[in-house]
Amino acid sequence: MRLLASLSALALTLSAPLSAQQAPPGFDAYVKHVMETFTVPGVSVAIVKDGKVILAKGYGVRRMGNATPVDALTQFGIASNTKLFTATALGMLVEEGKLAWDKPVVDYLPAFAMSDPYVTREMTIRDLLVHRSGLGLGAGDLLWWPASTYDRKEIFRRIRYVPLSTSFRSAYAYDNVLYLVAGEVIEAVSGQAWEDFVRQRILAKVGMTNSDVHHSAAGGSGNVAGTHAEVNDTVRPVAPMLSDNTNPAGGVMSGATDMAKWMIVQLDSGRVADGSRLFTPATTRQLWREVTPMPIGDPIPGLAHLHPHFYGYALGLDVQDYRGKFLITHTGGLPGYVSRVAMIPELRLGVAVLTNQESGAAFNSIAYRVLDHYLGAKPVDYPGIYSRILQKKKETLRSAGQKAATSRDSTSGPSLPLAKYAGTYRDVWYGDVAIVEEGGKLVIRFMQTRELVGDMLHWQHDSFIVRWRDRGLRADAYATFALNPDGSVSELRMVPESEAVDFSFDFQDLVLRPVRK
Repeated sequence: MRLLASLSALALTLSAPLSAQQAPPGFDAYVKHVMETFTVPGVSVAIVKDGKVILAKGYGVRRMGNATPVDALTQFGIASNTKLFTATALGMLVEEGKLAWDKPVVDYLPAFAMSDPYVTREMTIRDLLVHRSGLGLGAGDLLWWPASTYDRKEIFRRIRYVPLSTSFRSAYAYDNVLYLVAGEVIEAVSGQAWEDFVRQRILAKVGMTNSDVHHSAAGGSGNVAGTHAEVNDTVRPVAPMLSDNTNPAGGVMSGATDMAKWMIVQLDSGRVADGSRLFTPATTRQLWREVTPMPIGDPIPGLAHLHPHFYGYALGLDVQDYRGKFLITHTGGLPGYVSRVAMIPELRLGVAVLTNQESGAAFNSIAYRVLDHYLGAKPVDYPGIYSRILQKKKETLRSAGQKAATSRDSTSGPSLPLAKYAGTYRDVWYGDVAIVEEGGKLVIRFMQTRELVGDMLHWQHDSFIVRWRDRGLRADAYATFALNPDGSVSELRMVPESEAVDFSFDFQDLVLRPVRK
């Protein structure tokens, strides 16, 4: 009887984890189908379960037109999935007694300031990570994006001039610049730059030996995925972001093998492969605890099961429910790279999907397929559903563009001769923007951002549309001059031309006033 019981127990031991230790059936073919559907040249996927690596694999090619394949070590920009590394670094310093989550930032960085003295005084280390500062969506991103001449210290200094959109701690609005401040905190209390701390104290400890803490590595010639995006309805290579100014918010470059190691450590409350700890369960509880509630929109047709009952931001992570389970997740996006990391702690399950084309539909189709498999849910045609959603979105954007064009007063002319609009304009937080007349038209140049050079085409009255010469930016904008009673320009305001423009082009926050000689 003991023998039979032992054999039965062995059979259960062998059979129960079998499905848990396998990727979804037909997974390779499914990933390739997703890549073809959304024109993604290369994908890197990591799946972990119960402390084991189920899959760490590359698919496709690093660059369009080049047969060099993506492998498990190929580096992709994980962009804002870096934020969890920064939050983890702060948690480690809290455990060492060098920080406290709820002490003011100015206790550690006396030079830190926001545009409101109350917010400056009250903002804590925790507040830096949870998008409730009062800054608007993407506010201040033009200080570093596209790559500017400002260094990290100057960006830090200029944050004090960025206007607030809401009162402190009253609303969620995603930002990047306060993660840059978090990087400065890490340097101030540890004596190491963010890059050195994360590389030596986190990546080396976890065993992420094929990762980089500098996003500028995206321009490297080694085993690095190229960057691609859809421009004018055609997927093509785009220039990577090569600045390291915002590494604490989005700088890590990594691949499937290393992301698998990272997820295992996160799911095991900081325990690394040798049994020691990067951090303790107390820090895990801080990282995973919701701080800022996030708005929940309407269910997506065909994807009602994605609609959460609760949704919030923790420390470098979104937290929500998914099919009755607690899900911690985050996405990331920089030019040519988008990614998703999703973990269900109860199942000790994690999936990371890294892509070299800006297709959220692709990373979602793959990530949710993995989650559904381990939750025993019926397979969903994610590629088909997302394809229809994208088509409808394109039609909506096209209709909005047509509506704007038909409502335009094309017979109106500018109030002033073009030369009267020319000059240097200054925004208190960004700096100088030059407008010059060249060849009978206006040209705008953001003086601290080399890529932001555009032709200003008259739209109507005193409004112009800015067509950036680098068409890969996909960020055209309206520019409208306000005039004084004497006919001189009092200020210039800008807004993105379309909802498709990335929120990091925060033109709407600029108040550009003429620099009087």
